[in-house]
Amino acid sequence: MPAGYRRHLYRDDAVVLRVQKLGESDRIITLLTRRHGRLRAVARGVRRTSSKFGARLEPFGHIDLQLAGSPEGVGSSLHSVSQVEALMLYGKKFLTDYPRYTAASAIAETAERLSPVEREPALRLFQLTLGAFKALAAGEHASSLVLDAYLLRGMSFAGWAPALGECAVCGSPGQHGAFSVPAGGAVCPDCRPPGAAHPAPATVALMQALTSGDWQLADATEPPVRRECSGLVAAHLQWHMERNLRALPLVDRRESTS
Repeated sequence: MPAGYRRHLYRDDAVVLRVQKLGESDRIITLLTRRHGRLRAVARGVRRTSSKFGARLEPFGHIDLQLAGSPEGVGSSLHSVSQVEALMLYGKKFLTDYPRYTAASAIAETAERLSPVEREPALRLFQLTLGAFKALAAGEHASSLVLDAYLLRGMSFAGWAPALGECAVCGSPGQHGAFSVPAGGAVCPDCRPPGAAHPAPATVALMQALTSGDWQLADATEPPVRRECSGLVAAHLQWHMERNLRALPLVDRRESTS
């Protein structure tokens, strides 16, 4: 530990992305906080039945907590949880709903991948993730649409947004009929590489609607369009991440209505 370093207490609100067992009674909680980015913290004794706040530290919840550690990155990367207040435990709203639960799991994993540096502030990503969990809990839209909207907006946050209204290669405007993940999105006939996909126009329109928040258009789409959209979004995301998301193959996309 650096000379003169002393752990201090500070507060933040966060969404819970992941929990891992530690020893017989503790857990490591992965958090995406409002002001301090992604953190990992030890919650001691939360697996005991006598724990006062174990139930508040479940995935997908929005919590206010007090942490012991250094938000500036001095000393151990693991903080300690000393107090927790539940603001909204969204996971309880869909714990037994497989489509919504698996969509939330994919969102949490994506949020963790999009915040690779611990303690680097990411307010936009925090707000986006919190909004996605809130939307899944409300159940107003199909969970697959909420997930794809999150992935598209998350890619925009990371600088990987697919080109949809112009050619990804030459920038010529228009609704181009081909889509190439390696090229960066929609491509015109002159720039279309071998192996480019040819999605239905309604699929590209759905991707644009999810990016802009046009839920009236998105909710009116048919299942085949949603499935094609999901395939393109997942392929584009994982190409840029250079790795697959473990949760995506588990997502139930069979729903046809919200």
